[in-house]
Amino acid sequence: MTERHSDHPASDTLSASPDLPNRGLFPLVDDHLVLPEITRDEIINGRSVVALPAEPNRATWHGDLLYVLRAYVAPGYCGAADLLTRQGERSDFSTDVCIFKGGIDPATGTRYLEEVTFEVVSEHGERDVTEKAEEMHRRGVRRIFAVFVEGPRLCEWSPEAQSWRPLEADSLIEDRCLVTPLAVAALLDADQADNAVLDALIAKRNPLIMNWLAAAEARGEAKGKAVTGAGSNPA
Repeated sequence: MTERHSDHPASDTLSASPDLPNRGLFPLVDDHLVLPEITRDEIINGRSVVALPAEPNRATWHGDLLYVLRAYVAPGYCGAADLLTRQGERSDFSTDVCIFKGGIDPATGTRYLEEVTFEVVSEHGERDVTEKAEEMHRRGVRRIFAVFVEGPRLCEWSPEAQSWRPLEADSLIEDRCLVTPLAVAALLDADQADNAVLDALIAKRNPLIMNWLAAAEARGEAKGKAVTGAGSNPA
C-alpha cells in the first residue's frame, strides 16, 4: 500500500494553523540582512555562513531536484531556486528549491512566504539544514524537505519531534502546491525522474503531450478498424 504524505487541508492560510506564529511578529521577507546577488553570505539564527559552490555530487542532485519540482508546481504558485528570505530577526538565508503562492500578499505588501521548501544536504551540512528548518517553521513555512545525498534519503522536518522524518521511497507527497502527488522515488532515482515529470505534464494537460496522446489514440483506433475490416473479408 502506498503511503501518502499530505498537507493539512484545514490550514489553507497560515493563520488557520494554531502551531504557526503570527506573521506580523517577523520582518518582511525581503528586508534582508545580507545583499542578494552581491555576496554569498547567509545568516542562520545569528550565525554567519557562506553559501559555497557545490561539488559535482551535490550539484547533480540539485539539478535533478529542480528538474522534477518545476514540473509539479500547481497553477497559482511559483517555483524558485536559491530564493533569499528573511526568516527571522537573526536569520536571512535561501533554500535550494521552494514553492510559494504567486502575487502579492495583502497582509505584507510583499511576495508570499514560501509554503514548501527542499534542500539538498551533503555529508557535513546537517547542522545548517536543521537550524534552517527550525527557523523556517517558526517563520511559518508549512513543509520542509531535505534530500540527504548520503544514502540517499528524503526526509520531512517534524516540528513535533524536532527532527527529520525519513519518507519511504514508495510513498507519495501530496500538497496543494503540487499539481499531482509526487513520488518520493522521483527525487531519489534519476531513472524515475523522467516518468514523474511526464506524470506532472499530463496532469497539467500540457498541449504538446495531449496532442501526442490524441494522435496515438487515433492511430490505434485506425489500426484496430483496419484489422477488423481485413478480418471480415472473405478468403
